[in-house]
Amino acid sequence: MGDVLAGFHAAWEFDSDSVLIRYERGIRTPKLFQALGERRIPLEAVAGVTLAPGRRGTVVLRIEPRPGADPLMEAAAGQLKDGSDPYRLVLPAERETLAEYYADELRALLTESGPAERHLVSAPGTPLHFKAYDGRASFDGESVSFRWSWTGASSAKWKAGDQSFPVGELCGVEWRSPEVFEGHLRLLHRDEPASSPQADQDPAAVVFGLGYGPVHESLPFAAAVLAAARTTAPVPAVASATVRRDPADIADRIRHLGELHRAGLVTDEEFSVKKAELLAEL
Repeated sequence: MGDVLAGFHAAWEFDSDSVLIRYERGIRTPKLFQALGERRIPLEAVAGVTLAPGRRGTVVLRIEPRPGADPLMEAAAGQLKDGSDPYRLVLPAERETLAEYYADELRALLTESGPAERHLVSAPGTPLHFKAYDGRASFDGESVSFRWSWTGASSAKWKAGDQSFPVGELCGVEWRSPEVFEGHLRLLHRDEPASSPQADQDPAAVVFGLGYGPVHESLPFAAAVLAAARTTAPVPAVASATVRRDPADIADRIRHLGELHRAGLVTDEEFSVKKAELLAEL
């Protein structure tokens, strides 16, 4: 087709085998769109195309992705608001006839339906990171790291220490939008037990909050981890190399551990064991 259809906050470029969605930048453009930049959607990832009336004199052209085709939408699990849906193109109502033409053209090219056996849309690129309420999460494409904060992390997470998870040990993610109660990002292990502790007590999870883990940062992060986990072979059990840390950082952590001990949140035995672990990292 080779045509471009521009709407509010995005433009769709139609090719014979895909749709390239380019998102605008600007203060009125949803932050998730700005974070994504552009996305190429192969037609084999598309289940259908709809056109419906929008709000305030607009129409909405939407691509319906096949279940499992896009790691971003799989991680979102239906939690995105309409205004942040990257598959919606909002147009003035007077362009409805043109939108209907492109919808028909796209429908004529679709040959696939039903759940996809693999991800067909590329995940956001790495490295990625964001600040949660109780720590900082980072992903370099090979492993996910959680570094706990002084003020937000629970004593359970401080006892466990900072965490690093090779994607080969993961089978997926659980993302709960920061726009709802108890928002969090939890990493799911291949040998995960049937039940997990609450996110604020789980060293494999970070907790969101007001201003922490916003959608445009935490959702692309979750999608990238999910895509990597699905395409990475399980990691064999091998002895891990000892990581040497900054002595000043170790001293700060021992000091904080002592505060937890004095407050009665850490037992004498837990304090001794964890202190020895920290000293061994010097």
